[in-house]
Amino acid sequence: MFTAIFGSFEAGIIYAIMALGVYLSFRILDFPDLTVDGSFVTGAALSAVLIVNGVNPFLATILALFAGFAAGCMTGLLHTFGKINNLLSGILMMIALYSINLRIMGRSNIPLLNTETSFTQIGTFFDSLGIDSFLNSLLTMVGLGDSLPGTWGILFFMIIVTFVIKWLTDSFLQTEIGLALRATGNNKQMIRSFSANTNLLTILGLGLSNALVAFSGALIAQQGGFADVGMGIGMIVIGLASVIIGEALFGTKSIARATLAVIGGAIIYRIVVTLALRVEFLDPGDMKVITALIVIIALTAPKLIEHSKEKKRKAKRRLEKLKTIQASAQGKG
Repeated sequence: MFTAIFGSFEAGIIYAIMALGVYLSFRILDFPDLTVDGSFVTGAALSAVLIVNGVNPFLATILALFAGFAAGCMTGLLHTFGKINNLLSGILMMIALYSINLRIMGRSNIPLLNTETSFTQIGTFFDSLGIDSFLNSLLTMVGLGDSLPGTWGILFFMIIVTFVIKWLTDSFLQTEIGLALRATGNNKQMIRSFSANTNLLTILGLGLSNALVAFSGALIAQQGGFADVGMGIGMIVIGLASVIIGEALFGTKSIARATLAVIGGAIIYRIVVTLALRVEFLDPGDMKVITALIVIIALTAPKLIEHSKEKKRKAKRRLEKLKTIQASAQGKG
């Protein structure tokens, strides 16, 4: 059980980067961008091809980020200058990226199991420091010696990377351009009245969003040991689930809190899916159904709770009003 939870936490912190990208398009820009399903694979495909051909894995991962940025900008161009509906522009780019990803890979799947990736290098580095053996010895002392993780390095490294990206995102959204980006998603007419170019802001926002998505895809490919042309299917739903779960549980009073909530939502989502798949009558093929149910619950539960609270408040006000009327009647009598 500990290994399963550890693995889901590790995957969740990587998927959190993708969820931050979805947050930028879905919440900040108010743009339902389905490019995510394609750009996630673009990041995985490009990094895998480069790594297999001997390119430094860290450089390959960074280049995947730029590829995602280009894909997002193309979606923005289709919407702003092509005057195509935002939903349709994302769908068109997602379809185009399927063929582009196949071209990049040359085939439908690229294995990385026997290849030096950024994660294998990180694992080797942490093992040389003795951190893995120290932490595993502590787990053995508390009775968890039968379920030790292979390395702690990937988790620690990804926590640092994810929170650096979160801090950069928070800082960017507080800048003049970031504030204009937020205003574009909230009220385009208002921000245009201040002579802001909403078209360029939309393109920039979608580019940054898909850059994070592709970066996450590159990391997931290296963690899983393969890049597959179909690994991005349903990724937008996973991203939305992470955003919605995080917002429902942690709130969105500020940008910093909202981005932290997205990270927390991504981790919780992976843990819930992992625990759900351990139920006997469920199998890995049911993961999409589980995701859909999680999103439905995350969307409906807060509304039902708020509705129940509102009913209680109304009942309380009616009771107080009735008591006031009764007291007034008794005073007159």
